[in-house]
Amino acid sequence: MSEPFTEGHGDRKELTAGNSASGRLDSWLAGALEGQISRSRVKELIVGGAVAVNGVTVVEAKRKIQPGDRVELVIPEPLDPMPGPKDIPLDILHEDEDLVVLSKQAGLVVHPGAGNPSGTLVNALLHHCGASLSGIGGVRRPGIVHRLDKDTSGVMVVAKNDRTHRHLAAQFADHGRTGPLQRAYLALVWGQPAPSKGTIDAPLGRAGSDRTKRAVRPAGASDTRHAITHYTVRSAYEFDGETVASLLECRLETGRTHQIRVHLSHIGHPLIGDGDYGAGYRTKVNTLPPGMATAVSAFPRQALHAHLLQFEHPANGRILRFEAPLPADMEALVLAFEKP
Repeated sequence: MSEPFTEGHGDRKELTAGNSASGRLDSWLAGALEGQISRSRVKELIVGGAVAVNGVTVVEAKRKIQPGDRVELVIPEPLDPMPGPKDIPLDILHEDEDLVVLSKQAGLVVHPGAGNPSGTLVNALLHHCGASLSGIGGVRRPGIVHRLDKDTSGVMVVAKNDRTHRHLAAQFADHGRTGPLQRAYLALVWGQPAPSKGTIDAPLGRAGSDRTKRAVRPAGASDTRHAITHYTVRSAYEFDGETVASLLECRLETGRTHQIRVHLSHIGHPLIGDGDYGAGYRTKVNTLPPGMATAVSAFPRQALHAHLLQFEHPANGRILRFEAPLPADMEALVLAFEKP
């Protein structure tokens, strides 16, 4: 038996179904809220007793909506996040009430996980944003729509609310095929790919039993996904008549784990400093002049930097474009190749 609806704490909304209203309650309500809350979140709220129709609590998301129904919804205050905030310096490029754009430093893990329960970008954003986070899926946390590897630096965008999170996620899922999204990386690699501008189309899947690594796999193999990377050689660096390294700009048509790193290794030009996918090139440092050799030996990570990000702002439709210059460590490495 349904119970009378009692108001809870949080944001209360009252809506009346129009003459053309039909279908499931969760679907209609998500649409009536104009994308402010996802349908899955609306369903959670209905099942949790936060929705009433005509003054009576409804807990079945599939209940049919009727014209004239008066629907009341209480959206609870976002829960406190786990893990908690941590004061970690951030390089903020842009911030407004919907999102944050930043240049992530190398060495910073994006999301808490096994081995990294704290001290991550999420912890830093919880501290930086505080109460301006309105909740992603009912939890006061930043919405991560794309990731950079721990040792990859560069531009990222993070959502502050559910609506922005879904809009950005859709853009990233489209990879700029039909919209304005652009993502470009700078990569310092061994040797020089030929041709100087090309496309790497090679499916990626899990590398054997190692769940953290990826490898090029036959199309159609289990746990394998389509992956395409476009590259352009920006600069080439020579020593003793041989091209020893080159700086590439890489653009993603798909966004797979470690995609650029695996693809460049696959064509024989792994990232300098990449211990996972370029370990076989470690001895090449012995063929370099002292200045280059010292710089490469001291470089502690893969030489990869997300230097450009362009997207449509979910709230106002403006096209935003951000570029982050090479961080000091990678700039010094490039300079060592330019002036051995």
